[in-house]
Amino acid sequence: MTVNRQWLLADNPNGRGLRDSDFRYNEAGIPTPADGEILVRTRYLGFDPAQKGWHETTSAYVVPVPIGGVIRGTTAGEVVASRSPLFAVGDKVAGMWGWQDYAAVKAVPDPLMLEKLPAERPLTASLSILGLTGLTAYFGLFDIGKPVAGDTVLISGAAGATGSTVGQLARIAGCRVVGIAGGAEKCAWLTGELGFDGAIDYKSEDVGQRMRALCPGGVNVFFDNVGGPILDAALARLALHARVVICGGISRYEQEQLPPGPGNYFNLVFMRARMEGFILLDYVARFADARRRLWRMVESGRLQNREDLQTGFANAPRTLMRLFEGKNVGKQLLEMD
Repeated sequence: MTVNRQWLLADNPNGRGLRDSDFRYNEAGIPTPADGEILVRTRYLGFDPAQKGWHETTSAYVVPVPIGGVIRGTTAGEVVASRSPLFAVGDKVAGMWGWQDYAAVKAVPDPLMLEKLPAERPLTASLSILGLTGLTAYFGLFDIGKPVAGDTVLISGAAGATGSTVGQLARIAGCRVVGIAGGAEKCAWLTGELGFDGAIDYKSEDVGQRMRALCPGGVNVFFDNVGGPILDAALARLALHARVVICGGISRYEQEQLPPGPGNYFNLVFMRARMEGFILLDYVARFADARRRLWRMVESGRLQNREDLQTGFANAPRTLMRLFEGKNVGKQLLEMD
């Protein structure tokens, strides 16, 4: 390859859904690494709903990508040139150098921005179960949700990458697990292959009514990836001393005006419950330990890692949009061509 294909940010998707016009295809020269840098070639891209926020001007916890900048996203690939003793040509690496074939990256090992990977481990695992997805599920559930064996754990967005991992981790911890997902096929995957104790199809069922049927003793831990009416319905089903984990709110990511707060919020008082949000960046120092634990569960067969793999760099914008259309099952990835 003689050019570096890139997707650049053309417009900020503030308060609306993503559009094709938000992305601009570009071809640049392949960069030359300077002293202390490596040249990486991208093999896979990872996709997360949070990416939309990174490209808005209102991003609350990271510096927004400027117009004309390379689309930010998680990446995995290999070193093809090195001017650092810390990395050799052929090393597998993962990081966040964005939507492009090649990038010159400072050779500074970092658990988020640049990580050398074990040669025997699949590249895609660094973007899924060992990437932002698995780490978000791990720290959100165990540090914020604090599940106890016998608890009922309810998860919204349960067929997504994070939600499906949360449910499996909760089962491993001895909890009863109920997932909320869109469509009969996703719900069947949860209760069949993943072994959830119950599933609610929000597209065809009365969510509140099904919560009452499947969580008769209330919800001890609610892991929320959606927000909106589903969060409100879950707040009405809290058990005493419940923990509500606010991980994401995909229902509001495309709204111009923020929706009103949940009407059932005062049940937090009645049930002496706690609702808490978190940002994964707060746990960077513990990434290595969490990754070791997660990979042991995968190798033992206790934890499944489903990946939804699309192909072709030209499809990158549409692949990100799949997340907001509810089309993905498991971690959304794209293999470069």
